[in-house]
Amino acid sequence: MDGRKIFLLVGALLVAGITAFMARSLMTGAGAPTAAAGQPQPVVIDGPEVLVATKPLPVGTIIDQSALKFQPWPKELVENAYYLKAGTDLKNVVGTVVRFAIPAGQPVTQGALVKPGDRGFLAAALGAGMRAVTVPVSAQSSVAGFVFPGDRVDLLLTQTVAGGGDGAPLRATETILRNLRVLATDQRTDKNADDQGKTVVNTYSTVTLEVTPSIAEKISVAQTVGSLSLSLRSIADNSGDLEEAIASGELNVPDGSNPKAEKAMLARIAARPTEGKGSFSTGADVSRFQRATVPGRPAGNAGPQFPGVPVVTSGAAAPAAVQGPIVRVSRGNSVTIVPVGGKN
Repeated sequence: MDGRKIFLLVGALLVAGITAFMARSLMTGAGAPTAAAGQPQPVVIDGPEVLVATKPLPVGTIIDQSALKFQPWPKELVENAYYLKAGTDLKNVVGTVVRFAIPAGQPVTQGALVKPGDRGFLAAALGAGMRAVTVPVSAQSSVAGFVFPGDRVDLLLTQTVAGGGDGAPLRATETILRNLRVLATDQRTDKNADDQGKTVVNTYSTVTLEVTPSIAEKISVAQTVGSLSLSLRSIADNSGDLEEAIASGELNVPDGSNPKAEKAMLARIAARPTEGKGSFSTGADVSRFQRATVPGRPAGNAGPQFPGVPVVTSGAAAPAAVQGPIVRVSRGNSVTIVPVGGKN
């Protein structure tokens, strides 16, 4: 190998060594880039505050203060139909009824709400297939005025059954209807409030309820039978009614785990008025000096029958107490009781 080749080889090795040394210095001297964790900057919305829904508001919802709030909205998206905070008093919106469904977080338009006194107000408050019926109540029978629009109540019927005998009449109260929604009290659909926003309890003489057509017929008849009174329901009662409806097969549980279907099921059971056989109490349940049965009737006078309430026969034609097996012999309107083995 001649000297020129040796010189070129040494030069190449020298250049390679210097390059490797410089690359190693650059890699060890420069640290890995560190991402600076900055706090998220709040989004500032340039626009006025408008009235929005805090939760989904289906058709027929009676507006209360928890259903709405004011929130900044981009000024380029503000419509003339929106409720602006600058010229809106929230007290005037409370008690209105939703005419068109409003999703949660969306602005409320003036056309979506119906005010009391407007045409079609009560029709907008009613659900599909429901009816409105007004019943007279007193301060005592209306929970002392603590029942407000939007509450759920049970309807109780109190009556006096005179019968046909000489004894004291039967006094009884029974729950005839349950889970009825209150639409208005004395034509008011909002809660009275003072200057500080506190609810003022006032007595009223009529209550308008949301019912089905068949329940409306029963309430109309019940008003002629006896006096009606209201029993305020707890919000927690809906869970018990849900379990009862599922167990009886009245409500079908959706298949799978669909949150929307389950939520719709809960909404249906919460808004469903119920009828049928309910509980009842007689005067004997509260006092030993009151009756537990319908007063007796003279023999031969069948009279009206009351299912579930025993009838005691009394009067001049009532037979004496007979022990042992007997036979009843009917001759026209006369009924004779003959002990087995005795003579007629």
